[in-house]
Amino acid sequence: MAAVEGAGEGAPAWRGGFGRLWTAAVVSRFGDALRTAALPLLAVRLTDDPLVVASVTACGYVPWRLFGLFGGAVADRVDQRRAMWSVDAVRGLLVAGFALAVGLGHASIPLLIALAFSLTALQTLFDNAATALLPSLVRSEALGGANARLMTGQQLASGLLAGPFVPLLLAAGAFMPFAADAGTYALAAVLVASLRTRPPERAPRPAGSTLRSEIAAGLRVLWRDRALRAVCVATTLCNVGMGALIATLALHVTRWLHAGGTGYVAAMTAYSAGSLAGGFVAQRIARRTGRVRALLLGGAVQTGSLLLIGSVRHLSALIAGMLLLGAMNMVWNVNQVTLMQQRSPAAMVGRVSSAFRTASTSGAPLGALLGGVSARVYGLNGPALLAAVLFTLAVTALIPARRPDVPVVAREHSVASAPPAW
Repeated sequence: MAAVEGAGEGAPAWRGGFGRLWTAAVVSRFGDALRTAALPLLAVRLTDDPLVVASVTACGYVPWRLFGLFGGAVADRVDQRRAMWSVDAVRGLLVAGFALAVGLGHASIPLLIALAFSLTALQTLFDNAATALLPSLVRSEALGGANARLMTGQQLASGLLAGPFVPLLLAAGAFMPFAADAGTYALAAVLVASLRTRPPERAPRPAGSTLRSEIAAGLRVLWRDRALRAVCVATTLCNVGMGALIATLALHVTRWLHAGGTGYVAAMTAYSAGSLAGGFVAQRIARRTGRVRALLLGGAVQTGSLLLIGSVRHLSALIAGMLLLGAMNMVWNVNQVTLMQQRSPAAMVGRVSSAFRTASTSGAPLGALLGGVSARVYGLNGPALLAAVLFTLAVTALIPARRPDVPVVAREHSVASAPPAW
């Protein structure tokens, strides 16, 4: 495992491949946002059954439970750059074929479900490979800045830029958002393929080594590292809380606040704007406090934001709360991913990442269910207050990780080194 961080982390150089990776990530996220917005709208045209419409979205979660750990193990075995551009090329072909089917009038609910499932299944390999590839493109001390720039660019593309294009593309034809998404996959694949990175040097696998044993090794690393284990538990709790809030936010805005669709758009815009601001300050906070303390700060502020949202019955309180929630969520994400990359053994980043993601993403659908129950039992502001309780538990779970006796291991030599200031 790598040393966690120093006091003077630098910014990543745009040359040397990071600029192309950033462009590929932002372009691809832009296309994903177009498709994500258009898919439910297309589903509504095909059926009036709410459960069927919801199943299209639900299929985007299932592959992480089925293939998430497998995708991480494969990412640690293969050339990550090649895996990424190959996956994007396949996803581009799938979405292009779907766009053609929609254009010819052959769209159907089973086809939508198959597309959502297939794209997410491929994403389990792509995301873990991307997490493992980044440390080979930037210096270790610049990882935090690189993650901040990647996430901020992706949030800008998906949260602010893609939205206005969806109605324009839909006006040109129901197939257009999907055709545009296919084009972004193709461009991203070309950009990633053009990266000049050497295939990772890995020690020969022991005789009899299997994907199952390699997955188990990644799980052991995650469990035995006190900081990573605490952050994983805390992130899972936060995802349960966010799942509860997001699943019921439309009801919170339109029925509890009586702010209508305009209020809902204002809330989501505030969250996106806060996320962009959080991307700019995430590294500054980490340099001053250390990564785990940055997570503690982010969790505490988000807890206060949720209490504000759930207890003050005014649109301005909701907007202020969502702004802070978005900003601190970005601070959390940047530092959580960087901490995982820096503390994982170089040859196991994909597996540790997949174990972390598989565990933490399981919280969102559970949270959505709990949000519906709490809204019915305790009122429409109940999910926000439930989320505040879960975030409080998340902050509590992080406290052991800030102790100065957390061991740190050098990435290059895999030997214990002095602990950092947390």
